[in-house]
Amino acid sequence: MRTMNYGSEVLSSGTLSNVDLHLLSPVLAAIKSHRASMLDRWRALYVKHFGDDRTLSDSKFDEIIGACLDALDLLRRGDTDVFVAETRKRCWAELARHGVTFAETMVLARLFEESAAAIVETYLPGQLEAYHHLHNLAHWCIPIIAETYFDFVPSQAPSISAPRQRNACCRMVGASAPMLRLYEQIEAVAQTRGTVLIIGETGTGKELVARAIHENSAQRDAPFVALNCAALPGDLIESELFGHVRGAFSGANDSAPGLFRSAEGGTLFLDEITEMSVGAQARMLRALQERRVRPVGSTSEVPVDVRVIASTNRDPWEAVESGHLRKDLYYRLQAAVIQVPPLRERLEDLPALVEHFITTLSQRVRRPMPVNAVSDEAMRAMREYHWPGNVRELSNAIETALTFGSGSVITLDDLPPSVTGRTPEEIALARQVESLAETERDLIRHALESTEGNLSAAARLLGISRKRLYARIAKYGLASSTKRHE
Repeated sequence: MRTMNYGSEVLSSGTLSNVDLHLLSPVLAAIKSHRASMLDRWRALYVKHFGDDRTLSDSKFDEIIGACLDALDLLRRGDTDVFVAETRKRCWAELARHGVTFAETMVLARLFEESAAAIVETYLPGQLEAYHHLHNLAHWCIPIIAETYFDFVPSQAPSISAPRQRNACCRMVGASAPMLRLYEQIEAVAQTRGTVLIIGETGTGKELVARAIHENSAQRDAPFVALNCAALPGDLIESELFGHVRGAFSGANDSAPGLFRSAEGGTLFLDEITEMSVGAQARMLRALQERRVRPVGSTSEVPVDVRVIASTNRDPWEAVESGHLRKDLYYRLQAAVIQVPPLRERLEDLPALVEHFITTLSQRVRRPMPVNAVSDEAMRAMREYHWPGNVRELSNAIETALTFGSGSVITLDDLPPSVTGRTPEEIALARQVESLAETERDLIRHALESTEGNLSAAARLLGISRKRLYARIAKYGLASSTKRHE
């Protein structure tokens, strides 16, 4: 998969980059015209997200957030510097002054995007590009919020563990730069309840990322429900997601709630969403927008409170152009995009991953003796391999080595031919040579033990010269079994 770039350039100065203010202007105008509706939606989402744990009362929310909405008109007129100054003073600094934590402030910024998207859906139907510009605007504001907040409350700046100390996160292993960035993205996204799109090649661990987001969120005790969209035929996926009533179709002898309602209050993970039918994607979009689902065969809708995390191994925009992903659903999902690095881009994590898989897989693979090392040749081959199947392929390779190897060291011959590049015939020959060498070593050791380490007597017993016996003893490390007898 080619490298893909998403999102927008984020600047901390007073100019916008990659956000066309001319195209954003209709959205800002709609927010101004429907200010009361926008404020009501934003407040309702805030109350729903934080409940009794929220810091702001309704009146204080309207006062501070209302000032922020009013400042958007400055942005619509192109006065970005004035907009930054006004929002720093009247909104972000006021939130900090009233005890709103940085995490709560970040959620408020995300809820702005959701609220504004609802305004677009209602008053600017068909303007799909607006979602992209709203996303970019929200991200452009983040460093402004952070700078303001930590100027006001420097003692509460988030502390990030030193890179060398952060070598794992929710069963993911690695301390390379790409993985440290991934951990930081997971922690940031976990603070919100918005939709997430995870992009990564097959075998990179996209479901692990989704689980990490869930387990780091405030909803960690709620259900995490996963569905592989590629594993179900198109005529069953809607029933699986939205449920069905009794008699909705042949074989529906009982009602079923569906995965949306099974994940109530928690997270629904849709793996490989681009494999979902376009019709099912349309209903998925409606469920995300309305936060309601209609079971198959029913005439009524059911409210749901579920965070949706989707994944794909495709380039999303190419999937849109090829018809595998609806454009409007893509814009809805791209509020937060996380890209999982392929294994070939983080090979410095390879030793830690190999050690991890040896430890975990040894518990279910019975071996004559435990593995305590990997040969230099085997590790070199793994470093030079390109790993198209990524971490999943590495796990399978180590399991193969544990299953078919017999020594305490994983050797080149224990690894699958796809990794080593060796044919089965070459591996078989190498194992025969290794077996012959082990036999020779055992014969020499036995001869030395029988002659109590007398080299001359052992050479006569084996029928070889002393010179050749010296060479074999050095080769097999048997010097401790010898003593000189002239």
